[in-house]
Amino acid sequence: MVKAYRQEHVYKHPWERVSAASWRKFADPENKRILSHILEVDTLNRKLDTDTGKLHTTRALTIHAPGPWFLHRIVGQDICHCVESTVVDGKSRSMQLITKNISLQKFIEVEERIRYDPHPENPSAWTVCSQETSIRIKPLSALASMAEKVEQKCAEKFMQNSAKGREVMERICRYMEAESARV
Repeated sequence: MVKAYRQEHVYKHPWERVSAASWRKFADPENKRILSHILEVDTLNRKLDTDTGKLHTTRALTIHAPGPWFLHRIVGQDICHCVESTVVDGKSRSMQLITKNISLQKFIEVEERIRYDPHPENPSAWTVCSQETSIRIKPLSALASMAEKVEQKCAEKFMQNSAKGREVMERICRYMEAESARV
């Protein structure tokens, strides 16, 4: 069974600032404390499609695997490797990130989709962030009765980490706003 969790957030910052902040959120040393579940981020590929003007980027993320401690014991690891694919379309002012786990797939499949678009009511000053996370726990025969509880714990952790990510993005946007005011 797949469960999807949706959230929407409005940044009171223009799309250009929010999309730039998204690239900086893992690089800023102060964010490492807040985003402590992110262990490593590596850019694997970056390509600008000159025909469409779209920037395509693929990054590898190593994260501390969400879920309860006993799940880590059962699967034998507490880290998870993920791939993030990002498409930035400067012409339409949209940015879409899709992140999927590539390890632990025989136990859990997670796909997170984040999209940044100008707010329909105030497109020059605000940005809408739409986030959807799909989680599918693959029940093990010994854990079939616990699969839903494990799924709920994972969902709670993703929601907590999502709130941390929004906090980091807001801080970076405020920093960038102050930086541009000095220029």
